Amino acid sequence: MTSPSRRLLWGLVAGGCALAVASSFVLTDWLALAPCHLCIFQRLLFMVLTVLAVGAGLAGAGMLGRLLGIVTLPVSATGIGVAAYQSWLQLQPSGSVSCVAGTPGLIERWVEWLGQQAPTLFMATGFCEDEGALILGLSLANWALIGFALCLGAGALALFGSRAGSEAR
Repeated sequence: MTSPSRRLLWGLVAGGCALAVASSFVLTDWLALAPCHLCIFQRLLFMVLTVLAVGAGLAGAGMLGRLLGIVTLPVSATGIGVAAYQSWLQLQPSGSVSCVAGTPGLIERWVEWLGQQAPTLFMATGFCEDEGALILGLSLANWALIGFALCLGAGALALFGSRAGSEAR
């Protein structure tokens, strides 16, 4: 069994992440959802992954392409951690935990700043522990967790897979 080409894998990562971003905007508007700080941060991570994957795919197997590809791995892992944490928050009994702390953390401060710069893209108005919409029994945070895990796997395959590693396509 052969591995898909490096460019195909980066194209799939870029397309999947762009679809996740577009879906987040459509679902937020269509279902009148109130995205939280963690939701907005995950949206931002999917945006970053889209750009990195496009760059890695276009740059090919050279040093720049590998560098952009390598950066996708910690970004994807960060997304996994954030989405897993939000999924855990949503599993707790109602009212027992909250993502709102006395002092805003780095993610909250960054999302607040981004929300002031581009409110349509980054304004957080909801609470992280609210499950929101369920699609096929999974929350949007659960779907993001799956998406980030797929990005990590596809990125690792593009970088380290036997055929993809030896191909410049």
